[in-house]
This record gives sequence, C-alpha cells and structure tokens, in this order.
Amino acid sequence: MKCNYSCGSDDHQMARRQFLGTLTGGFVVGGLGTFTHGEAAEHLRANQMRVLTVFLSGGVSQLETWDPKPKTDTGGPFRAIPTAVPGIHISELLPHTAQHMDKLSLIRSINTKNGDHGKGKYQMLHGRNRMPGIDNPHLGAVLAKGLERPNSGLPGFIRVQAGGRGNDSAYLGPRYSSIGVNGAPPPNSARVASLSAEIDKSRQDLRRRANSRFMSTRRTAETDAYTQTYEQALQLMEKRDVFDVNLEPAKEHERYGTKVDFGRQCLIARRLLENDVPFVQISHTNYDTHNENFNFHLEQMGEFDRPFSTLISDLHERGLMKSTLVVVMSEFGRTPRINARYGRDHWGSAWSICLGGAKVQPGAVIGKTNENGTQVIDREVDHGHLFHTYLSAVGLESTSHFNIAGREVPLADPSRSAISELIS
Repeated sequence: MKCNYSCGSDDHQMARRQFLGTLTGGFVVGGLGTFTHGEAAEHLRANQMRVLTVFLSGGVSQLETWDPKPKTDTGGPFRAIPTAVPGIHISELLPHTAQHMDKLSLIRSINTKNGDHGKGKYQMLHGRNRMPGIDNPHLGAVLAKGLERPNSGLPGFIRVQAGGRGNDSAYLGPRYSSIGVNGAPPPNSARVASLSAEIDKSRQDLRRRANSRFMSTRRTAETDAYTQTYEQALQLMEKRDVFDVNLEPAKEHERYGTKVDFGRQCLIARRLLENDVPFVQISHTNYDTHNENFNFHLEQMGEFDRPFSTLISDLHERGLMKSTLVVVMSEFGRTPRINARYGRDHWGSAWSICLGGAKVQPGAVIGKTNENGTQVIDREVDHGHLFHTYLSAVGLESTSHFNIAGREVPLADPSRSAISELIS
C-alpha cells in the first residue's frame, strides 16, 4: 500500500483543468514531428539549449538522497554509497543514480530560510521570495522566452501533468505560460473526419482575416492573449503525435518502468526534449514525510531512481546532455532531527539539490554542511543564486533584462549572482 504522510497543506493539491477542452475541430497540415534517437542529436544544434526540472513535491530529505550523514544521531538507518566520482557518496537508496554522478553535480549548501510549501515552491521555481501584489514569472516562462524557438510550433514551457494552460508567466504574457500534457495527444486535437483539410484551411484563413480587421482598431491585451492561445492550439494539433508516449516501443516502456507514473513522465520528458521543447517540468509527489520518513523514502526513492537514471543515461548516449540542463529540486529539505513519529519535518536551513548537463561542471560538489547536517558551513547559497545559475548554465546572461513595454525588468534577482565555479 502506498504511503501518504503529507501534512495536509493545500499546496499538495494540483489543479486539474481540461486541456484544450473547448476546441471542436483540428487543423492538421504536418506529419509526425518526432525524431528517432539517432537523428535527435544531429538535428539539435549544440548551442540550442533546453531545460528539464524534476520537482520532488513535498520536501525530499537531503539526508536520504544527496547529503547522507550515516553513523550520526541525525543520519538514520541508511548507508552512504560510493558513486562514479571518487570521493562523492550519496544515499544507498539511489544505486542507479550513483552510477551517473560523473554526469551530475550536487549543491549541498542551500539555505532558503523557509519551511512553507507554497512559499518554498515559489522560491525555487521563481527565484525570489513571494511578495504581496508582485508576481514574477516561473523559471519555465523565463526560459521559454530566453530560449525561444520562433519557428518551432511547439510550446516553450510544458508541464508533464494533466491540465491546461498555467497562469505562471506574469508580465511576460500568455505566450510563455505553461501547457500541461499527460502523454497523449491533446483532446479534440484531430480534425473531424467530415471536415476536409481544404475546407478547414479556408475557415482558418477567414478567421485570421476577420481577427486582423477587428484588431486593427480594437486590439487589447485580452485579444492578443486569446489569439495567441488559439494559434498555439493549432500548432499543437499539427504536432499532436509528439505528445503520444504510446508511440514509443514496448522495450522503452519497460526500460523506464512506465507502469509507475514517474517512469512514464521521464519517458515523455525525453520525447519532448528530443523534439527541442525549451523547458519541460516533471514531478514526483508525496515527499512530506512527517511520519515514517525512512520507510517512505525507501519506497519513493525506489520509484525515482531507475527511471531518472535511465533518462540521464539516454540523454548522455544520444548527445543531448551537453545541451540539456537537468535539475532535481524540491521546495525545501527535511529536518536533521528525527521526530517522535520517525519522521522528518520541514527544513529550509541546510539542504541540497542535484543538477547536471549543459554548462554545469560535471562531478562537482558545491558547499558543505556540518557533521550532522544542521547547518551550512561552506558556500551558502539560496534560491536567488540557484536561479542565476540555471540561466547561466544554458548560456543566458543572468544579469540581463527583459524589455517589457519599454521598462527593463531583470531576469533574476539583481542582489544575487550565479555559482560561477559550477559553470564550465
């Protein structure tokens, strides 16, 4: 039986909006927009970067993953095991990932000074503290704009989960908001059999001419948003098969373990990255281990380890790791102190993430915590530094600005900077 020990916060709940639910017809002019793995690396230019974030929702324990403290009063029952990089040890719960640490790096000195789910998620995905009345764009929206593919036809920011368009691009506008997909072609995205391609094209041309006349005198932010959403829906229809994970061979499903949702997400993510989507986000949930932390992480890391390591191996073998930043993050870590219920509580003072690919120096460890993991003792960083680092890792100047209606807006918190020693 699956463990479920979350604290009951509303932030554990996910919205479920129907994807493209109001569309009644489709417009298909192209074929399958996918590549075989042999073609993928050749097709994607080395300087054409992309990003995958793996969000472990609820607050994964750094002590049971990236910064184990065995044989201490806070360490718990699990051993630290050697990895592909001499001197770097991670939890024994990640044996497959350990074999790929020569492609990955660790940051073990994060202090976000926060233990709230919603605030922590905002910090890690938006790079700043949440402030009343101020909204900053999600990392995915920033990168969808910064790494934009003008002629792609695919969204720049995709969440692998059910749901429609996200409200996460702030002042960048709906063009860069996320789209939720679940491994199947979008609902209602195929042209109905009774409608020919020629008639459908005529209808779309007529609609565009009518819209153009209307907006020549009545253009507003709202009409722009509607037009952008509609046109993007049409583009999605043209490449609907990109999203269909069932087109992958059975052996790939077996390798990724797609009977488990996270394995399926990893295979979908690989498919999207091979088709040059700039930003993909997947997630593994239910890490809020206030009770039975050790039994729970034994279960959850078992689900995480194999699919994640398979994905890293594939990205490396297919030549995509050099142009794909992969980040495994959470909203915070968990307390070194073990509570009376054999659990660990929320902890933002000294925790870790794993990342690699793109311009990240492989096999590195940034920062250090003390012997029992209660505080950072070397190279303390926070979410602002991390956000700058992600941008720098894909070749963007993290201290630059967006021009929004004539106003310069910084990409990242100007009071922070990238972790320069991690960028090659």
